Amino acid sequence: MPDIPESTTPPGAPPQDLATVRNRIFDEIAVGDTDAIERTLSKEDIELFAILSGDFNPQHLDADFAASTSFQGVIAHGMLGGSLISAVLGNRLPGPGTIYLSQTLKFLAPVRIGDRLRVSVTVSARDEARKRLKLACTCVNQNGTTVVSGEAEVLAPTERIERLRTTLPEVHVTAGNDGLQRLLAHVRPLGRLRVAVVHPCDALSLGGALDACAAGLIEPVLVGPRARIEATAQENGLDIAGLAIEDTAHSHAAAARAVELVLQGRVQALMKGSLHTDELMGAVVASQGGLRTKRRVSHCYLMQTPAYPRPFIITDAAINIAPTLADKADIVRNAIDLAHAIGVAQPRVAILAAVETVNASMPATLDAAALCKMADRGQITGALLDGPLAFDNAVSIAAARTKGIVSEVAGRADILVVPDLESGNMLAKQLEFLGDAATAGIVLGARVPIVLTSRADARDTRLASCAVAVLLAHHYKEAPL
Repeated sequence: MPDIPESTTPPGAPPQDLATVRNRIFDEIAVGDTDAIERTLSKEDIELFAILSGDFNPQHLDADFAASTSFQGVIAHGMLGGSLISAVLGNRLPGPGTIYLSQTLKFLAPVRIGDRLRVSVTVSARDEARKRLKLACTCVNQNGTTVVSGEAEVLAPTERIERLRTTLPEVHVTAGNDGLQRLLAHVRPLGRLRVAVVHPCDALSLGGALDACAAGLIEPVLVGPRARIEATAQENGLDIAGLAIEDTAHSHAAAARAVELVLQGRVQALMKGSLHTDELMGAVVASQGGLRTKRRVSHCYLMQTPAYPRPFIITDAAINIAPTLADKADIVRNAIDLAHAIGVAQPRVAILAAVETVNASMPATLDAAALCKMADRGQITGALLDGPLAFDNAVSIAAARTKGIVSEVAGRADILVVPDLESGNMLAKQLEFLGDAATAGIVLGARVPIVLTSRADARDTRLASCAVAVLLAHHYKEAPL
């Protein structure tokens, strides 16, 4: 909430400050006494009220819908104004110890984002015997229009209460993560991708393939021991009727067969099932009959977190354990290809290290400087590179300014290139499990995209990864590796 309520304290009333709440007891209150707060309404106020009340009427939340209504825009919930009246009664007049008995309300005009409301209560009657008050209540906007009016009846406190304000948790409203739905809507018109699902012999991997099929993303070809695949489907109530199955003896054979299907042009992508990553990638990078290209194979996490304004890529967190400078150059090139495929024409690439200065004792900083010089010389193209950058400087403009860093990349990175697999994996998993990040995992640098997800990954992650594979497959048609 952006504004701290302001008030005008009437003569004789106890002074107010931001640290203390105090009341006025019944005997101190006369007919005609008044108090008020002022509040500028924000979009976040409306969203928070919707969350608390459970009222998701699109008139209050959907700008496109609201523009088509008679109000021609978003308006606040009527009861939001009522809640502000409650704030005056509970905080100001009579204040702490007040017991709400009844409230009438009339909603006379719409309240819009940016309206500044003066919310006031005025004592209209006193009941000496029962210590009750009636108060006229109004909400008036910056134009002098009364938007809400009514009458409250309260049981006034009879004992003095003065206490420090309770410290409330800080609340941030973040946009709901609708990235997956937008991604699916974007890729569905591209058509289904025929994908070899390698050794889908557990419920997660088989169910993930079926989910992606149901979402219109892939046409799965199940590669593995037929008996185990069918048993997994039966045990978990999964319908695989009509799906092609390439029967193999075991997981190693499944990986080899899946690569053969790519080489034969029968599938356009691979998807990891319940086999180990090393088994699948061993077949992919085999010197004879594999899917190697001129690029080194690397993994990218495509992530979106509520705390950052755009999707971003972390690489490499799954394939290259301790990449050399030459490896990192290909890792950067692969990530740039992914950024281009998702529509980022000139991605900003931050080469991460623990510090933002070159230090001969820290190899990651030397690699970062070398990669940036390679970009200057045209050895890495299609992006802006900067490094070394510490993580905070890569994602926070404020942090970069504090350090005096002048950069087109700092604070606005689209790609985060980590020094090694361990740091990348920890960073990605922290963002996913503690930062509420939505993720997709994909392997690049081979002839076709490879969907590589963890057994701990959620259904949305598997769907998003398949959607990214669809985008990449179409990108490879235009710009093969």
